[in-house]
Amino acid sequence: MTHEGLDADGFIAREGSLSRVQKEFSAVVDAAREQITTAFGPAQLHSAYLYGSIPRGTAIPGVSDLDLLLALHHEPTTADRAGADALEAELNASFAQISGVGVLLFGKATLLSELERHDLGWFLACLCTPLLGHDLATGLPRYRPTPLLARETNGDLDLLLPRWRERAAALIADAERRALHRAVARRVVRTGLTLVMPRWGGWTSDLTRSAEVFAVHYPERADQMRLAAVTARDPAADPAVLGMLLDDLGPWLAAEYTAVHGRKAPRP
Repeated sequence: MTHEGLDADGFIAREGSLSRVQKEFSAVVDAAREQITTAFGPAQLHSAYLYGSIPRGTAIPGVSDLDLLLALHHEPTTADRAGADALEAELNASFAQISGVGVLLFGKATLLSELERHDLGWFLACLCTPLLGHDLATGLPRYRPTPLLARETNGDLDLLLPRWRERAAALIADAERRALHRAVARRVVRTGLTLVMPRWGGWTSDLTRSAEVFAVHYPERADQMRLAAVTARDPAADPAVLGMLLDDLGPWLAAEYTAVHGRKAPRP
């Protein structure tokens, strides 16, 4: 049993911190804070968070994304989404050291809901770093690497695969295919990690490490998962890789996940 990624009491430790942001990205984070405040006033915004490699201190200039989660006082509207899209475009155009910007929008009530307690709630409490406002994690429990957490975070891969196949069939441009490769590969690797997480007894967001943890338990699928981890970091536009993820590793992983942990609770 390992204690990797856990605190002294055996709970998953919050993995990011503003103190870990590398100097190459400090101006990006400062600009994000300022522009979020401008785009979303106090009547809209409850709090804002960073997640991903930048608050973990592992970002690579010119390669890594800026990932943001905004918690609103109300459920997001079409106008809110348009504001988030404009924020993404402005930040992405302003800084060469990031390769893209993603802004997630959720209402405060959703993030704190019982239904999302072991999915979005866990994500915010353990994987997100407070940037603005009052931290919603103070209203959430602490989390252990349990089968319940495994089921509620990634127990819906079987629902995602058909949607990804539809997108893959419609893609023409290499840039679109690479983006899909990256998204699918990331989700597959993280699902592989959470499949074995309760047996392993730890947590990591590192994709290479995740693939190796998975490989210990499923050596017959180890090479495929390692390829998925490589693709998640450096997505090629090779249709064969996406085909492997969508038609071989992905379906097997979804079936194994359901057999081991069950399906995620249905969402409205």
